[in-house]
Amino acid sequence: MKQAALHLNLSMKKTRKREFLEQMEQVVPWADLVALIAPYYPEGKTGRPPFSLMTMLRIHFMQQWFTLSDPGMEEAFFDTPLYREFAQLEEFARLPDESTILRFRHRLEKHKLAEKILATVNELLTQRGLLLKAGTAVDATLIAAPTSTKNKDKARDPEMHSSKKGNQWYFGMKAHIGVDADSGLVHTVRGTSGHVSDIAEGNTLLHGQETVAFGDAGYQGIEKRPDAKTGVTWHVAMRPGKRRALNKENEADAMIDQAEKLKAGVRSKVEHPFRVLKRQFGFMKVRYRGLKKNTAQLFTLFALSNLWMVRSKLMGAGA
Repeated sequence: MKQAALHLNLSMKKTRKREFLEQMEQVVPWADLVALIAPYYPEGKTGRPPFSLMTMLRIHFMQQWFTLSDPGMEEAFFDTPLYREFAQLEEFARLPDESTILRFRHRLEKHKLAEKILATVNELLTQRGLLLKAGTAVDATLIAAPTSTKNKDKARDPEMHSSKKGNQWYFGMKAHIGVDADSGLVHTVRGTSGHVSDIAEGNTLLHGQETVAFGDAGYQGIEKRPDAKTGVTWHVAMRPGKRRALNKENEADAMIDQAEKLKAGVRSKVEHPFRVLKRQFGFMKVRYRGLKKNTAQLFTLFALSNLWMVRSKLMGAGA
């Protein structure tokens, strides 16, 4: 008998992955999310008994945290005991296959539950005083899509488009978000093709209760658009060329430059959720074809990023 077969945990070191999952175990409102999805989950009165809803929800979230496809998640159960442990799967019980994982995701998409997951998380954060309603910062980021035509249709995804940023062209979609100007927590998400301008979605990212909004230079003139909301004061960054032309030795220009720095300090909060998605969760490229599926994933990702960003405060409150 080999030592590995004895299932002895002789290592005292806690891996970063285990530490991460222990933190998310504490901060995710599992009971509320299970109650949200339960009316749409099969009771298992006929056919093979389904896996518990809690198990499938945990698996779905692990896919977002560790950038795992449906087949990748199935294989990971065999390679990583920690995943089975977090999913609350018994050691010698059957494991969910990729079809089971796929059907659960389709169920969430069919009933638009990803949007409700974000709303449920934000309701919790609002109750804890972590998500305020006074101000909003808006921005968008490009998310790449596969450009290959080696697929069934012999074509790229028709709902994805090219967009130019600087001197570089990108093919994919855009994630537009509105965040709390104080905490940087996401409250509104929109998914569009890559060629849709930032300003076109700017006013749709406001929740309606804010009095001030912040945006970069791409949102110049947003307050003049037909969909502009009354009662909201926009603070939009100056064009980079105009700011570089300011004479810092001139008192008036120096004050304008200082005002721009203050606006940038608030506006920078909108970059934090993008960093979590792309660096912490590794979400660099869309996984599915079509905007609907990918936008649904964005709602879930930003709900989880909100919890990750305030995990210390949530764990402190729980203690």
